[in-house]
Amino acid sequence: MFTEKDIQLIHKKGITVDQVYAQIARLKNGMSYSKLLAAATIGRGIERFSENEMQDYISYYEKKKEDLSIIKFVPASGAATRMFKFLFQFLRTFNSDKETLSQFIDRQNNDLVRIFFSSLEALPFYTEVIRELKRTVPDFDYFSHDETCIAFVKAMLNKEALNYSFFPKGLLPFHRYEEDMVTAFGEHLLESTLYASSNGKANLHFTVSEKHQDYFKSEFERINEDLKKATGVEFKVTYSYQKEATETVALTSDNSIYRNENDSILFRPAGHGALLENLNDLDYDLIFIKNIDNITVADKNVAISEYKKLLAGVLLSVQEKVFAYLNKLDKNDCDDEDFKIMALFLIHRLNVTVSPDFDDYNSDRKSAYLKEKLNRPIRVCGMVKNEGQPGGGPFWVRDNEGNVSLQIVEFAQINFSSKEQQGIVYKATHFNPTDLVCGVKNYKGEKFNLKAYVDHEAAFITMKTQNGTDVKALELPGLWNGSMAYWNSVFVEVPLETFNPVKTVNDLLKPAHQVE
Repeated sequence: MFTEKDIQLIHKKGITVDQVYAQIARLKNGMSYSKLLAAATIGRGIERFSENEMQDYISYYEKKKEDLSIIKFVPASGAATRMFKFLFQFLRTFNSDKETLSQFIDRQNNDLVRIFFSSLEALPFYTEVIRELKRTVPDFDYFSHDETCIAFVKAMLNKEALNYSFFPKGLLPFHRYEEDMVTAFGEHLLESTLYASSNGKANLHFTVSEKHQDYFKSEFERINEDLKKATGVEFKVTYSYQKEATETVALTSDNSIYRNENDSILFRPAGHGALLENLNDLDYDLIFIKNIDNITVADKNVAISEYKKLLAGVLLSVQEKVFAYLNKLDKNDCDDEDFKIMALFLIHRLNVTVSPDFDDYNSDRKSAYLKEKLNRPIRVCGMVKNEGQPGGGPFWVRDNEGNVSLQIVEFAQINFSSKEQQGIVYKATHFNPTDLVCGVKNYKGEKFNLKAYVDHEAAFITMKTQNGTDVKALELPGLWNGSMAYWNSVFVEVPLETFNPVKTVNDLLKPAHQVE
């Protein structure tokens, strides 16, 4: 039973008591695993284009884009803390009185620490850290190698120094051009001019943590004029936070509601699926989605951005066909041949499984069926060859009602205790780099309500620690997983070079993040 104080808190967050009960029931009953039928492969769910076909789609997009409203949507609330996890652990465990740095690395066989310290000068913020050390440590120039390494890490991470781990990834220096450091945020602005701008304007929307928004705004004010002069593009940048109404309760190991020290219910952020609310607030013809840490240095980005144009060209081509079919259906002048062509388009281009009874429907029912299947949001997602990277991928899935569809499935949604499901995963050839373009308006120019196309059964249950207590936490269906389950989906193979995430600070040493 909830107290009056509980109910007031629930309503203040914009949630109903029934919704909280539903969350509790889901946590108690456990998550529903996806039922994989097969991995999506080239020719069976993933399209591969020749160089000529690719150029045709790119040209088509470039011809159309000046008549479109376009925005780039960048999830950017992730903190940088995890990037430095192995360095925090190093500071806790290394004792310079007992062993040298080299002995420590050899004893632990710690490649992360070895790579980091052997490549300090290649880090984008090397100069800034050294400047900080020389400013605050009078005898720094006389430090030994080991002393320099330890001081370097402390200057990066300590709250009294540069405090890098406090900031979101988006505001960390990711790349260095001679003496200029550029953040991931700044690189996304520059990248948007390559494919996500029209009529000399680039719109970008960043989902951020509320405590960091002012920092993002300050960084934009610092770089805006220079970027505008260099690119000739005017930038409009907006921000939003995960909405409180998307937060979820957590349960303890005995299925009790976890409460804070003041006895109030703990509500937790519900994962990136919560961002569907933020995405749904945007009213644009095309929305590109790309994570904040998946960015390269500028000279490499020019080639990579061609593949974003490819995805957009495919979407516009598919969308044009869908809109033409829906307009024709509205006029009620379709014959059996028209219905057959539309059904084949659904099957072969939109990867939609059509009812085996479709041919037996009368004209009115065929028309209604086709409208319902065609009139949905569309997403075109890049897929890269799987070379051992962790994460979700494209699969053919059967839902509880027996419908088969093409989905992006996270590993957390897969029942790995089933050998059959395991076998399907091991046959997967591609994975999801979270690189997609979305069409969120219908054939009449009206924006879809994206919340109507969510598979609520695709929620995640994860184990977390809250103040030393293990809790079961509920995450909403992932933004590009269950939150887009009932969209029409097209998957397109793109090169692995388009995927360059920064999960640890050492990733900044890879070629994609180094200026040649």
